[in-house]
Amino acid sequence: MTETIIHHALGLHLHQPPDNLRLLIEVNPWEAEEIILCYARAVRFARAYRDVARLHIGFSGVLLEQLIDPVVIDRYRHLVDVPEMLNQYREADNIELIGMGYYHPIFPLIPRADWAEQLVLGRAMIERVFGRSPRGFWPPELAFTVEMIPALAQAGYDYVVVDGVHVRPLDGINDIFRPYVACYAGSCITVVPRDREVSNAQESGCDLDWFQDEVYWRVAGSPRPTAQRLVTTWSGGENGGWFRQNVESSGFFGHFFTPYMDWCRCGNAAIQPVCLSEHLGAVQHLPLARVQTGAWNVGTVSGEDLSQWCGNARQCAALAEIQRLSAWYWKLCQDRPTVWQVAGNAMTRARRLILEAETSCFLFWGDAWIPHLYARIVPAEQALHDAEARLQ
Repeated sequence: MTETIIHHALGLHLHQPPDNLRLLIEVNPWEAEEIILCYARAVRFARAYRDVARLHIGFSGVLLEQLIDPVVIDRYRHLVDVPEMLNQYREADNIELIGMGYYHPIFPLIPRADWAEQLVLGRAMIERVFGRSPRGFWPPELAFTVEMIPALAQAGYDYVVVDGVHVRPLDGINDIFRPYVACYAGSCITVVPRDREVSNAQESGCDLDWFQDEVYWRVAGSPRPTAQRLVTTWSGGENGGWFRQNVESSGFFGHFFTPYMDWCRCGNAAIQPVCLSEHLGAVQHLPLARVQTGAWNVGTVSGEDLSQWCGNARQCAALAEIQRLSAWYWKLCQDRPTVWQVAGNAMTRARRLILEAETSCFLFWGDAWIPHLYARIVPAEQALHDAEARLQ
């Protein structure tokens, strides 16, 4: 057992693609029940352990859009009082809300001109629903490039979580148990490395004994075992049977989280949950690091080349269509300043559809979900044609 106090930032990422909650309750009500109970379970356990639990919860804007939809609220009423659940998140001071792009895009793969709107809309939705601003940012699928730093800083974010395997400290000492500062084009942001191995266990299943042994062992083998240590673990919070397990004693919150929090309540736990905004505020003189472009590992891919989302010809062709329509939209805005006066409805429709097409889920499943992307691209192109026609 280590004598070092180890701080632990535990994060869960929550997202559903556009209209998915409406669809699931119609065609797969059992899966819909599992998912909505994941959202309710996280805040319920956080409230039950308010004295010791510290959680980071990230909501995509499009998920929150669905959770405040009156139709969704009504259709799930027999399972969860969704407005009350969201109010509990609003009031839970031991949950740090984390921002992400509104439609959960793979930022390195979408047009850079669209970054700001994805960031601003995602942040505004969290502020609207929960009444507080997120200080930290979770890149969807952990897909990050340093070129995002100025946009993140401009959007008001203080820190960003990245997969630790992509962090390259400038001092040459590879240490994922401390935060860094990364800079690009005159802007800087705090970078928090995620521990990939422990996060994978958090996602798929672990118990307290394993977690303690693994964290102690990894910290003891780190370059600075007696320094202040920050272990950051992050995973999806509604995917897989571990989180969706409705027999709670067999799932994440019953089998792992509850014993973990009970141990913390004993008063001598060597691993202490923290909120990152508070923890980072007490840390001074952060070292510099570069961060290589990449994402987290999914399936059999490492995340280094983003191939899960751009690894085949159809994915690349779909991304090229997004690039083309986005460039067309921005050219209309720049070259024809009256377009919004004469064709505002068409431009609004085109803009929403283009941003919605950037949803990562449409690319994640290889060819299977690409038709959902084109279901947005085709009417977006027609809307842009309509806007141009009105200018004639």
